[in-house]
Amino acid sequence: MASLHPFDPITADEIRLVVRILEKSFSGVKLRYKRNDIQEPMKKEVIPYIEAERLGQPLPPKPSRLAYAIFHRLDNRAFYKALFDLTSKAVIYAKELPKHVQMQLPPGVVVCTEPWMYGTDTANENRRLFQCYLYVVEINHPENHHYSVPCRFSPVFGITHELVRVDYLPTGLDHTVRETQPWKPVKTVQYAHELLDEPMRQDLKPYIVQQPQGASFSTEGNVVSWQKWRFRVGFNSREGLVIYNVTYDGRNTFYCLSLSEMTVPYGDPRAPYHRKQAFDIGDVGFGITANQLSLGCDCLGHIHYFDGHTVNSSGEPKRLDSVICLHEVDQGLQHKHVNYRTNTATVVRNRQLVVQMICTFANYEYIFAFIFDQAANIELEVRATGILSTTPFDDDTEGTLPWSTTVGPGVAAPYHQHLWSLRIDPAIDGFKNTVFYEDSVPMPISEYNPYGVGYITEKIIMKTSGSAQTSVDRHRVFKMCNANVINPLTKKLVAYKIHTVPSQMPLAHPSTFGYQRAGFATQPIWVSKYKGGELYAAGEFTNQSTSSQNEYSEGIDAWVGRKDPIENEDVVVWHAFGLTHNPRPEDFPVMPHEKINVVLKPDHFFAKNLALDGPPSTQAFNKSVLHEEPFKSVCCSGKAILWQVDQ
Repeated sequence: MASLHPFDPITADEIRLVVRILEKSFSGVKLRYKRNDIQEPMKKEVIPYIEAERLGQPLPPKPSRLAYAIFHRLDNRAFYKALFDLTSKAVIYAKELPKHVQMQLPPGVVVCTEPWMYGTDTANENRRLFQCYLYVVEINHPENHHYSVPCRFSPVFGITHELVRVDYLPTGLDHTVRETQPWKPVKTVQYAHELLDEPMRQDLKPYIVQQPQGASFSTEGNVVSWQKWRFRVGFNSREGLVIYNVTYDGRNTFYCLSLSEMTVPYGDPRAPYHRKQAFDIGDVGFGITANQLSLGCDCLGHIHYFDGHTVNSSGEPKRLDSVICLHEVDQGLQHKHVNYRTNTATVVRNRQLVVQMICTFANYEYIFAFIFDQAANIELEVRATGILSTTPFDDDTEGTLPWSTTVGPGVAAPYHQHLWSLRIDPAIDGFKNTVFYEDSVPMPISEYNPYGVGYITEKIIMKTSGSAQTSVDRHRVFKMCNANVINPLTKKLVAYKIHTVPSQMPLAHPSTFGYQRAGFATQPIWVSKYKGGELYAAGEFTNQSTSSQNEYSEGIDAWVGRKDPIENEDVVVWHAFGLTHNPRPEDFPVMPHEKINVVLKPDHFFAKNLALDGPPSTQAFNKSVLHEEPFKSVCCSGKAILWQVDQ
């Protein structure tokens, strides 16, 4: 433990230590573990340590490593959260949480169950429930696509697996159900290669990514160094991939970057679908569902993998191999200019470093990548793929369901939204920052603008914690700056700007539980004053929550209500963005990825293009292969050469 850094993920030995402490504290009581993970260190203690690291100074004493556990007592079903100091092997606290935080088928087919969080439709439900949607497995094959054949009934179970009731599902335009309707056999729409009716493409040749001299990055434990970047890769069971302590050329840029929450509300208005709303981070966890990645499959080229640990229900550590991959990609040109006077081209390619994690939530897959480039940009790329969540519907329904798309015989895919919250803890040349937004606006016609073509920017500083809207028509840009550091060239404050994703916010009515539980997604930008423990945009406990303003599900919309001063303070920026997904038949049986990107760009942080010193793009460096003899050849670095062919 002495060799571990405060930002390092929890280890198997630390999980065992927490379990030993709890079993001693609850002697003779059997416990069921939900989570056992590292707690983010106290920021005021860790900053002096990481600053000494950055500056090459003698290190002060390490901050205490903290861990937490969430568990049930199985004797009385009480639900607990405990916090531990792993350095002193002591319990900081252990507190009990509220109790609420607790068809006819033919022979020869198998029913496959997909459990869903129960959601919320009343504030009076204090049982811990889950809903199961059922599907028919038509053939005995492990890759059979059961989502193509949904059943028309759905059992509801309690936490002890007792059957509470069976919901019969509506299959038409109204809310009525047909409880005794027999199942109609349909042909399954398959996606697995060996079950497809059509043959595989034979005209696609291998694409092999090679780096004969190895990778340009280096790792030491969880520290990554690449070009002028240095950062730490973190991992926990809830957020999965976390990026800590990001510096560029020795300068602080960001203390922490992570996906804080994600919600997927569905737009089918019929019961029980009206409750269908996943909180994939809060209810389940990106780390728990992270794929164990395969070489040559999920990432190409020269790959480094990071492992992680979670805990099983008995308290045993579970090792997750290769849950994060690190690799380089070529992303086209970074910059190019041809001097038309000399026909000389200057070309630099855009080499990027990708830190990637992939999570599977039953039917959906999400691919998350933090991408660093040589011009000091950081990009969060999110891709959604996998399989649509489906419902049964009657073929004799007039037209199609207005809130769904027909994707197969008797099967519909409801409209839904994917909404994420990116948590940005900036450290722009220091740990006290200011957030403002900048609009581009036309100048009035005057003696300074007699021809009416001029425009300027207007700067609005956010002085107290709150929210703000994006504005495409004003080209609104949000910036995080250091009010104490001036760019010597431009005389403006050093900053990073957020290229936001203009997104549709929740479509549910504001009076609904679905809207109130996802308060973080009702505004695209939030800024709060940093406070230890305020890490999750929708609150710590989202399962069957009724809003994000309650004590145990208090989220960012509640925290900004304090109206804390945030000018030249330790601030956190939260960006809510997402996809409104109205499925196409082309999204079935497995969905081509949908991709969105948030980009963090230096703004007056430097004095010039940071990629100028990137190596020139030349054939000697790239070693490309000519496919066929062209009529025109242009050297990518040096003088342009035009070949003329006699006719």
